[in-house]
This record gives sequence, structure tokens and C-alpha cells, in this order.
Amino acid sequence: MHRRASKQNEDEDGEDINQAAARIVAESTGQPIPKTEQKEKNPHAVALGKLGGSKGGFARAAKLTKREQSEIGRKAAMARWKAARLTKGG
Repeated sequence: MHRRASKQNEDEDGEDINQAAARIVAESTGQPIPKTEQKEKNPHAVALGKLGGSKGGFARAAKLTKREQSEIGRKAAMARWKAARLTKGG
């Protein structure tokens, strides 16, 4: 399954689309380049998030019965097929 990037709109320099646009305008008009602030993450919060995230799916799967797993899978498949039909126009 595809996982979205945690930093979707950033390039390799950590600059998002709006920041890049502001930099380009500033460079082309000779104005000073605006400084961007990077938010620092709390390392303890990051560690807790990784710990819980790595356990969650496995813990949920362990609690489900075969019937519940099958029902979840069936519902997901129906949603995928419905989306495929809508995009093809039929």
C-alpha cells in the first residue's frame, strides 16, 4: 500500500512551494531573500509517536477474528472497485 510522504510539498532543501515562489520573486526583483523558520520537533514526542505507530496495526490485527478481518477486507475491496468504476465512467 502506498504511504504518503510526511513532507509532501518540500523539495530536497526543505523548501515548500510557497517558500520557493517567495524566494524566486525576491531574487528576480533584487529584494532580500525572506528567511524561513524551521520548526524543531520535540525528540521525546517523536520517539513516542514512532513507538505507538509501530505497534498499532499489529495490535489491532491480533485482536480481530478471521470473520472481522474478512469483513474489513471485503469492505475495502468494494470501496476500491467502486472508485475504479467511477473513474472509468461506468
